[in-house]
Amino acid sequence: MGSQANITIIGVTVGAVAVILIAVAVFVLIRIYKNWSRKEPSISSLPIRTNGANATSIDSSVSISVSESAHDLQTTATRNTYWGRRGQHNNDLHTSASGIPRYSYKDIQKATKNFTTILGQGSFGPVYKAVMPTGGVVAVKVLASDSKQGEREFHTEVVLLSRLHHRNLVNLVGYCVDKNQRMLVYEFMSNGSLASLLYGDNPRVLSWEERLQIAHDVSHGIEYLHEGAVPPIIHRDLKSANILLDGSLRAKVADFGLSKEEVFDERKSGLKGTYGYMDPDYMSTNKFTKKSDVYSFGIILFELITTINPQQGLMEYINLAATGGDGKANWDEIIDTNLIGESNPDEVGHLANIAHRCLHKIPKRRPSISDVTQAISRIRQRRLMKEDTLPSSRIETSGVLRRIELQQLELNNITSMRGYASQKV
Repeated sequence: MGSQANITIIGVTVGAVAVILIAVAVFVLIRIYKNWSRKEPSISSLPIRTNGANATSIDSSVSISVSESAHDLQTTATRNTYWGRRGQHNNDLHTSASGIPRYSYKDIQKATKNFTTILGQGSFGPVYKAVMPTGGVVAVKVLASDSKQGEREFHTEVVLLSRLHHRNLVNLVGYCVDKNQRMLVYEFMSNGSLASLLYGDNPRVLSWEERLQIAHDVSHGIEYLHEGAVPPIIHRDLKSANILLDGSLRAKVADFGLSKEEVFDERKSGLKGTYGYMDPDYMSTNKFTKKSDVYSFGIILFELITTINPQQGLMEYINLAATGGDGKANWDEIIDTNLIGESNPDEVGHLANIAHRCLHKIPKRRPSISDVTQAISRIRQRRLMKEDTLPSSRIETSGVLRRIELQQLELNNITSMRGYASQKV
């Protein structure tokens, strides 16, 4: 009897140990599986979803653009361990930017001739000109170590531009994450930014037709972001410095570091943007909508009409001109004098009225970007019809130029007096 009891005890003990070992093994396997699952990048969790080939767009110009300069650099074959060391955030970037070439630091260093030709300086960092062995030219933006835009904005731009393609959006042809460096490689826009053309050291006088074309191009780019992208994208930093022009002065929207998907909730975002272009409603509520982009575009339209810098009192001039002596807007007071005799006053007035509607203090009463695009298209269509049937309409310059100069001088005096009074207060 004693021996049978011992055998029973031993059997129970062995069974219990076996159960415990099996349970431990199952627990370990579950932990290993969970850890492995966390390392797998999830496409659905990316901030910008893929805009597939079957996605519907209201603009027929949407296309998958491939820059020739993207093939001028030798792509780095290795998908090295850098991304693994950066964690899940960079795993997502690697996966979501899989359609854009990734270059090594040496590739970029050679293409830029050791970063010798600088094109400009932005919030992201310096921008360099890079010449490929085949003669192709690109622009390289280098993230400054103390950049306010930061790595999150770098990630946003790479992910977004790898998925959105339109003839009026700047084309990202590559990026670099190597030796603790972050760089973005773009197609080269030989005429630089709209801001540099309007306010640079050697400003260029744009014709009225060129200004209308730029306005039309930019509106198409924004329209694609708002109504062609899936989900809709809000740029959040539209300004003349972020409008780039190619050799034919065709415009493209650039710099998507602050861009976000449109969300329909009560969450508030941090106040970001550029003074002079920011929607007052956004500044007071911290809620950014597509109508905030429309407001910024309205400012850009007035820049094209007046060549007055938004950071140098443009809104003061707009408000004064909008309340003319007879209660009607008198845009002649602020029109760029270079347009006198070179433009149709009706067309200038129509575009100014469109721009002013974009600046309405109540966001809901601002037009949608598609409405703005259609309105600009109608101006250009009427212009073409007139050119086909009649000589181009010109403003009679006799006496008009002098009158407008006097109006602008008076407006400058009023603005200066207001500025002086505010300083005294």
